Amino acid sequence: MSKSKVAITHDHDIRKGFERALEHLGCLSDLFTNKHVSIKPHDACANPDDTVTCTQADTIKALVGVIKRHNPNKITITGGSSGILGTNHVFELLGINDLISEENIEYFNHNRGPFKRVSLEWGPVKEVVINPHIFSYDTIVSLAQHKSHRKTDISLTMRNIAMAFPAHDYYTHEKTKEESRKSFFSDMHGFIAGMCKRFPVQLAIINGHPAAHQGAVFDSQLIIAGRDFVAVDYVGARVMGISGPVAHIEQAERLGLGHSKPENMEIVGTSIEKAAEIFALRARAA
Repeated sequence: MSKSKVAITHDHDIRKGFERALEHLGCLSDLFTNKHVSIKPHDACANPDDTVTCTQADTIKALVGVIKRHNPNKITITGGSSGILGTNHVFELLGINDLISEENIEYFNHNRGPFKRVSLEWGPVKEVVINPHIFSYDTIVSLAQHKSHRKTDISLTMRNIAMAFPAHDYYTHEKTKEESRKSFFSDMHGFIAGMCKRFPVQLAIINGHPAAHQGAVFDSQLIIAGRDFVAVDYVGARVMGISGPVAHIEQAERLGLGHSKPENMEIVGTSIEKAAEIFALRARAA
């Protein structure tokens, strides 16, 4: 494999941050022009008292504006919240429903049926139940928040897809299948790697509006982006100060999904070291 390019930008204006990040990555017409582009924001944990650690509507609006310049055939914001409120209510709380209407783009809740079983080649389960509409997307953009996680160390672009694409309505309401859902958590790192092998991300983006780390929530003004989701998540972990191995990143590299070694990456824009300094400074000030 050739070196994976990962862009890091630091800008108080999130739209400019996206613009610069995608410019660093070079021509993206093959991802966007005349394509059905799906944006999967982080929508797992919003409630009426706490919406700050989910992807904000202004973040999605900024990214949609940049993608529209490349003349996509369609843009769909896809949601799969595992929270008790459900995707529709989460999107309403976050103001994403209004944004979808304003921008004249599509919305799809992939938690709902129809359901389809698809096989997984890696991880603790042999199959997963999804809504097959997922397969209609030409380009999947994982738009993740910059977050640490107590069970998987990080919750970045890989986890944003892996833990959201299983159809939550199926696993919640089919009580006889609850044991299958629980088995995801017997090896979460393996499940994340296996899901990303089955549903690869074409553009991975980590944004720090907001970031959440070790109990602190803050705006880092950082964006990390690349076509190699494994490399992007590796860089995201390093910026957070995680220097040790993250199991699902290492497994993904062994599966040939991307790079997790810095010598196989080209970092453009802000350096990892500078980004880590900014991240730590913002976290301490939170």
